[in-house]
Amino acid sequence: MGNGVGVGSKRRQPSLAQLRAFAAVAEHLHFRDAAAAIGMSQPALSGAVSALEETLGVTLLERTTRKVLLSPAGERLAVRAQAVLEEMRSLLAEAEAVRAPFTGALRLGVIPTVAPYLLPTVLRLVHDRYPDLDLQVHEEQTASLLDGLTAGRLDLLLLAVPLGIPGVVELPLYDEDFVLVTPLGHPLGGRSGIARESLKELTLLLLDEGHCLRDQALDICREAGRGIKGAGRSPSVEGGGGRRSGAPVTTTAAGLATLVQLVAGGLGCTLLPHTAVRVETSRSDRLLTGSFAEPAPSRRIALAMRAGAARGAEYRELAAALREALRPLPVRVLGADS
Repeated sequence: MGNGVGVGSKRRQPSLAQLRAFAAVAEHLHFRDAAAAIGMSQPALSGAVSALEETLGVTLLERTTRKVLLSPAGERLAVRAQAVLEEMRSLLAEAEAVRAPFTGALRLGVIPTVAPYLLPTVLRLVHDRYPDLDLQVHEEQTASLLDGLTAGRLDLLLLAVPLGIPGVVELPLYDEDFVLVTPLGHPLGGRSGIARESLKELTLLLLDEGHCLRDQALDICREAGRGIKGAGRSPSVEGGGGRRSGAPVTTTAAGLATLVQLVAGGLGCTLLPHTAVRVETSRSDRLLTGSFAEPAPSRRIALAMRAGAARGAEYRELAAALREALRPLPVRVLGADS
């Protein structure tokens, strides 16, 4: 008899269910939360992880009475498990795309400063042109969306660019100008051709940290040489009137609707993307809008997908269709190569 390993003595292979259970525990570090996340009972999840440990011959978790920790081996193998699951998702997506394009689930992530203003157009397009597509929408801030895309939780993103992230492909849709929103009686209210330098004299209100629109507003104000109310402790932003950089936050808002109501109440002014103006300013008669001189401050919105996505051709076709559908909006629609 030789020393080779016979067929009957081969090591058992981990199952996808075991890998999925372990990846969920590695992400949440909590059995109950992990079980809920993947729709598995807690005893079944615990058993699947234990079976995986037995199959691999290594300890993946360090269990204590208070919490769950990854062992050193678990830290290494969690990355591999996630990669295997992502490859399996890609395989299934590839098969689905070959079998029937624009069918099955499409998990679309959208930032909050785009969702209320573009989703009516997106949903109408999908309903009319891709009726067999199961569009699932997730509204989250940019960092969460990107994590979801890279982890395979989301398929496609609708957000402000550029991102400059390796492995993420941007499909540009349009550029849109920012509009100045002021309370009634403000000297810049209702004016056109406003110089960016006018921002030096204004108190601008901001969204909370984490919103890309906040960062864009900060950049515009830095270009004008003035900091803004709610800028936080950024050392590169200076307040006017001798106020020191790094002044504490006094007023911020979690969404554009609240931000605009603060303006209506006389607390300051704000910048809105043009697509949001009609919706947000229609709620109050105590607001005025003004437009900037060319080139006006603006932002670019795009779809973003993983490089090499199995359904990449579908996403590019969707981007092209969406560009046409967006033409009635107050935006500058871009070409595919912009």
